[in-house]
Amino acid sequence: MALRARARLLLAQYFEKPSARLLHAARLTPNAVTLLGLALTGVAAYLAAQGHFTIAGVVFLAASALDMLDGALARLTNQATRFGAALDSMADRLGEASILIGIAWFYLRTDNDAGVILAFGATVASYMVSYLRARGEGLGIVMKETGLGTRTERVLIMAAGLLTGLVIAAMALVLALSAFTSGQRLYHLWRQGNEK
Repeated sequence: MALRARARLLLAQYFEKPSARLLHAARLTPNAVTLLGLALTGVAAYLAAQGHFTIAGVVFLAASALDMLDGALARLTNQATRFGAALDSMADRLGEASILIGIAWFYLRTDNDAGVILAFGATVASYMVSYLRARGEGLGIVMKETGLGTRTERVLIMAAGLLTGLVIAAMALVLALSAFTSGQRLYHLWRQGNEK
């Protein structure tokens, strides 16, 4: 966890803050950046569905970079709102699902049953990780840093899989990591939720 926090700090200092200043100079709002990132993910999903995995990986990475910047821009411009946070979370879920649906579409058309099943399984498992965090926080339990496979790790694995063509392996890893993380979060909820 300390390594993750250190990497997050360096990323914020050398990428997020300078990039947020550029977006502010371009007069973009945080919500516009969120929607732009989601639209780019849709493009990546379409490219993946056509079997253009490498370019899909490049576009998916660009979309994920924008996803990091909406929050940084909101903090820089003092425009952080609860609606913006909800929109960002919704865009995250839709983005993850869309890239996996695009991949499933490709494997469906090429009669690769294993690819379709893995895409479906990775989608469900990823949603479970996010759901358990939201449910835990709704119960007043701190969940943010709980678990090994957060959205950042899942996005990096899928992007790497697309860029290298190892998409089946990437989805299998996302599925396994998400299932493990769901178990970690469920255990954390069990421990914290049983305290009086």
